[in-house]
Amino acid sequence: MNESAPQNSNCRILLPSVLEFLSRGPKKLLIGGKWVPAKSGKTFETINPAHEEVLAIVAEGDNADVDDAVQAARKAFEGGKWPVIGPHQRARYLFRIAELIETNAKELAKLITLDNGKPIEESIAEAARAAETFRYYGGWATKIYGETNPSDPSLFSYSLREPIGVCGQIIPWNGPLSTISWKVAPALACGNTVVLKPAEQTPLPALRLGELMLEAGVPEGVINIVTGFGPTAGAAIGAHPDIDKVAFTGSTEVGKLILRASAGNLKRVSLELGGKSPNIIFADADLERAVALSARGVFRNQGQVCCAATRMFVQESIYDEFAERIAAKANEIKLGEPLDKTTTMGPLVSQEQHERVLGYLKLAREEGADTRAGGERGPQPKGYFVKPTIYTGAKNGMRISREEIFGPVAVVIPFKDENDAVIQGNDTIYGLAAAVWTRDLSRAHKLARALKAGSVWLNCYGIIDPIAPFGGYKQSGFGRELGMHSIELYTEIKSVYVKL
Repeated sequence: MNESAPQNSNCRILLPSVLEFLSRGPKKLLIGGKWVPAKSGKTFETINPAHEEVLAIVAEGDNADVDDAVQAARKAFEGGKWPVIGPHQRARYLFRIAELIETNAKELAKLITLDNGKPIEESIAEAARAAETFRYYGGWATKIYGETNPSDPSLFSYSLREPIGVCGQIIPWNGPLSTISWKVAPALACGNTVVLKPAEQTPLPALRLGELMLEAGVPEGVINIVTGFGPTAGAAIGAHPDIDKVAFTGSTEVGKLILRASAGNLKRVSLELGGKSPNIIFADADLERAVALSARGVFRNQGQVCCAATRMFVQESIYDEFAERIAAKANEIKLGEPLDKTTTMGPLVSQEQHERVLGYLKLAREEGADTRAGGERGPQPKGYFVKPTIYTGAKNGMRISREEIFGPVAVVIPFKDENDAVIQGNDTIYGLAAAVWTRDLSRAHKLARALKAGSVWLNCYGIIDPIAPFGGYKQSGFGRELGMHSIELYTEIKSVYVKL
């Protein structure tokens, strides 16, 4: 086993295919259907966050590599096999990719867990969702319709829906496979080509998926993968004059940089950004269910979820009981080795994220919040662990209540009535998601309308289906992914007039 393979006791529970993938030497860029090193020769290490050990050495792409990838994507879009492939064949490619993801789901799941730190059961579910999304958009490839427009008998007017062209896609580390499927699948279904930059913290699932896409027979240049860092490779994608569209999922701060960089050629942009979601629990709610699913809503993936239930607004009459129950639920969570199937929460993704979250725990104490659970790093001697944390005594104006922590941290805030819940819930720069827990369906639907959020869950939390749109209001971004709305993101409309 070479230096790029994992050097820890996890080896005994890894699949041979995972060990073989990790042991192949430095990971390369996928450009024009070939695996190539970065032009600069630079590499970087990707780290196992549970053990702080090197998993693999990865090529560090930059401007020059992005330029090569864009040229390959442009050639494939305009002059290769891809432009003349019909919708039925595009569908077959997507169905084949979905099959290969399912066939290799255990391997992909372990790569997700090794690179990201989320518990293996969550990674298995992520791989299944990715396959489902590719299959869903495989169905769309044959259903991208134009329109016939009403006109007088002397004119025939119709519209065509056509692919945009070369799409730059920058994905986050918290869903390193599922977020690829959200972007790549609809882009390919519509006939586009892609330059993909996975997050530098979690490049391995994307690279393995690239291998599977080549195995599926996707023509060269249709999918290109450039690993590297945001300020270099990511910025190059945002500013490149021959990229027609950029899709980005990540922080609001970086999303603003992407938007500014896109102005050079007025490329199309869609952004799925941060969140600080209100989770509103009324006194008449099914409290046991609300506690259980609210805990999952904030602690899933170590709280590293853009729509996490981080602001829990609880009606005054049940505030103390809910706080006690949610704290007890947090204390039940088993923090530890993420490849162990009994583990329910793993480490944060990186040392940088670990330090960021620990900084917010310190800030919470300074702001005067009361720690009901957690509030400190995990007891593990190694790894980026933070205990599941619940704060009471918090106010909506505190920084821990307003800023996206992106860790396993929630505040519990009291409210009086419906009006107070809506006012406090909407008092944020974000608008990605919200939830309401009540047995009063009239109230539930009223609040669903009143809350400024792209997704609202009623008596549930965190359900996402590729059939339905997902995206945010306000500084949570713009554009909607999933459903038919992704088809709109990845196509242009052309009107044609024929004088008869």
